[in-house]
Amino acid sequence: MILIDVDGTLVDSVPDLAFCVDEMMRHLGREPWGESRVRDWVGNGVERLVRRALIGRLDGEPDEAEFRRAYPVFLELYAENTSKRSLLYPGVMEGLDYLRASAYALGCVTNKAEQFTIPLLRDLGIHDYFSIVICGDTLEHKKPHPAPLLHAAEFFKVEPARSLMVGDSISDVRAARAAGFQIACLPYGYNHGEDIRVAEPDVVIETLAHLKTELEQAA
Repeated sequence: MILIDVDGTLVDSVPDLAFCVDEMMRHLGREPWGESRVRDWVGNGVERLVRRALIGRLDGEPDEAEFRRAYPVFLELYAENTSKRSLLYPGVMEGLDYLRASAYALGCVTNKAEQFTIPLLRDLGIHDYFSIVICGDTLEHKKPHPAPLLHAAEFFKVEPARSLMVGDSISDVRAARAAGFQIACLPYGYNHGEDIRVAEPDVVIETLAHLKTELEQAA
């Protein structure tokens, strides 16, 4: 079984997220941040992203009243801009085609809410590669908790030791370690500006297409 993350792994969703953050900030009468700043804040769901945008940093909490005013604005914007600017990363289609042709059980595990995840995957033409899609609001817990990964393992009736998580962040690494999965990471994703190699995944692959070489060598 192979589980794959969405944002920063399959899809560069920052252009849409940054657009929505900046429009939200303008709605609040504040200056927009721009895509480069927003890129460092993505990776833990849109609620966390909005909170970070309101305070302009990775850690900390905004005024709760301001958050309650801002969050619905962002949700409305993102519902209309889930996939208008987002793109698949190079090698994604090639990698997914190889994995499907090789008869791997494929699932998608993301911290993005279902209302945004399913349309995004469908709009970009990759939804049907996955037999299960576990979103940030599917279960009580989300990554880095192991529950989403173990839920997928139970769905496929596969032992965690025979399972692989593919992601881009320390959250993916921690979830995989806690679930007893192997973990492969892409170096181009959203890890708050830190090199994912610092998190010590089992392997770092240049693109999803390069997973073929790793799997064939391990066979």
